[in-house]
Amino acid sequence: MFLPCMSKYVIPLDKLKSTKPHQDILEDDRIDILAISELKGLTVGPKIFRYASKVIFQCFQLFYVLMKIEDQGYILMQNPPGLPAIAVTWVASRFRGSQFIIDWHNYGYTIMALTHGENHFIVKVAKWYEKLFGCLSDHNLCVTNAMREDLQKNWNIDPDVTKEYMELTAFTERNTQTGAVTRSAGRPALLISSTSWTEYEKFVAAGHKLPSLVCVITGKGPQKEYYKKLIDTKEFQHIKICTPWLEAEDYPVLLGSADLGVCLHKSSSGLDLPMKVVDMFGCCLPVCAIHFQCLHELVKHEENGLIFKDSKELSQQLKLLFSDFPGDQGKLGIFRKNLRESGQQRWDENWDRNVLPLIKEHCD
Repeated sequence: MFLPCMSKYVIPLDKLKSTKPHQDILEDDRIDILAISELKGLTVGPKIFRYASKVIFQCFQLFYVLMKIEDQGYILMQNPPGLPAIAVTWVASRFRGSQFIIDWHNYGYTIMALTHGENHFIVKVAKWYEKLFGCLSDHNLCVTNAMREDLQKNWNIDPDVTKEYMELTAFTERNTQTGAVTRSAGRPALLISSTSWTEYEKFVAAGHKLPSLVCVITGKGPQKEYYKKLIDTKEFQHIKICTPWLEAEDYPVLLGSADLGVCLHKSSSGLDLPMKVVDMFGCCLPVCAIHFQCLHELVKHEENGLIFKDSKELSQQLKLLFSDFPGDQGKLGIFRKNLRESGQQRWDENWDRNVLPLIKEHCD
């Protein structure tokens, strides 16, 4: 992969402490990581003033970090989160004479709407803010054709790179990690999800013809302890659930060793894609994924996985896929074969083909 110039990563300090970046990033001399501490803002007074003070403090902090680093031809920012990052990054890029690129994974205001509702004042302000400063970017990347169309129609933004770049960014472990566990008769089936389950009971009535299941749920989040306690109250038969946290180097090994991935990601905007599925496909792992508007751009139903609408349908799909386990002649084996033969590009090939032309002129 061509890595242009010297790269800087700005990462919140709390995330850096809890999640170690991939070793390849830590060892690359061309990459510097600038950790920033989390500012709390005022601790007294009305909630709106405490929130506003936090945003203001973050603005000054981020602006200072962006201004003190050495000259960069481009500043690439992933959105969300975009409050206050979009405005601050745009201002810093104007002062520095840098090109400002936004990597649109989703809309931040739609995530806020999940908590406050679409008509809440702060959600409307966030949408106005995101649209205003998003339109000021020099270049844009986005995750789906649906998002590209929405950006063009409603925000007057025409992304330079869409779906093909984002859809395949995690295909870094193709054919290198798959099969780390021998797929022999008599062993449990290994099912993995990187999100929290909602209705565990649907896994209980599988039937005697199905294999035992080891369900690995990775990831972190505020409700993890709640769901762990809920799991402990269940009396499963032939099912074991564990919830580990894995380092970046270990996660693809687990994906390559698994038999099936399950994705419960539901898009707040209906326009983004679950990167966890991209990771799974990168390790040739078939998936069952919950339906939303543009999921078909990534998960091809009956080709590389199955799409379900509720827990009952997921239960039926699990019975179907594991009915001939560990044989490879059923749907699960066909899906894995299709992924291996898809001939998709690796991450670095995709980067060089789609993104490099945007930035190479500043890196001679």
